Amino acid sequence: MRKRTISLVAILVAAGAVWLNNTSLLSSRPAGTPSVLAHRGLAQDFDRTNLGSETCTAARMLTPRHCFLENTISSMEAAFALDADALELDVHPTTDGKFAVFHDWTLDCRTDGKGETRSHAMSELKTLDIGYGYTADGGKTFPFRGKSVGMMPSLDEVLQRFPNRRFNINIKSNDPKEGEMLAAWLATLTPAERANLTVYGGDRPIEAVKAALPDMHTLSRASLTRCILRYAALGWSGYVPDACRQGTLLIPFNVAKWMCGWPDRFLDRMDSVGSRVDLLGPYSGGISTDALDLVMPAVKRRFGPPA
Repeated sequence: MRKRTISLVAILVAAGAVWLNNTSLLSSRPAGTPSVLAHRGLAQDFDRTNLGSETCTAARMLTPRHCFLENTISSMEAAFALDADALELDVHPTTDGKFAVFHDWTLDCRTDGKGETRSHAMSELKTLDIGYGYTADGGKTFPFRGKSVGMMPSLDEVLQRFPNRRFNINIKSNDPKEGEMLAAWLATLTPAERANLTVYGGDRPIEAVKAALPDMHTLSRASLTRCILRYAALGWSGYVPDACRQGTLLIPFNVAKWMCGWPDRFLDRMDSVGSRVDLLGPYSGGISTDALDLVMPAVKRRFGPPA
């Protein structure tokens, strides 16, 4: 009986220690407004029914709520004016050594151009009408046609226009050479400038970026999976695995609740190892959204204006 009592007490003490090590009640993290990541800036919404990887979303545009097109300087200005904390943008290498900021692998859906985006020079892409293909009525009218010529920016234009803002840069391929090219370009920036950036995308180009620039915040499916699995096994102790350090974590909200110490102790730990956390849902940490103009008013009503 005595041994059984000692064992029970030891189990209760251990359980209590784990609880104390992970409860958010003991976090000193201040309450505040969650950070908001605007996906492609302020963009047009579209019908997502039976959406596939090859679907031309410009041809499924919903009735416009605003006049901005994704991945443009003006849409980024509008997103920051709505108090977005960071923006996601998509890049493709061009034949003249630039990186075009544009979502689609090909030009045919949104623009009056043809072929793969990366098979053109930036100077050619600058001549295109990037609003050419947008329609909300099945092709009867094209409200942005003729109004968006020359609006596809290069990555260097974006960072020159917004030098102190946070961006998540999405590599659209799984080609390691593209990661090497982007890493070489990023190496021309100062460490302080790179600190505002996260690069994410295919496993192979992201491995190439991280190998060339260990200080770079990066994210790939493989790195996120390693982090989540290892933290799930060891995070109860307060230990943060190497796979979770100096990176960016984009975690679905249904997974986040299983992270030991969620929310505040988990976020504290990621802060301490130089990692950022964005969530796919309206929860503590960050919000990633395609509808910034709808989300930000709701965030401000609940949390108040940003500090």
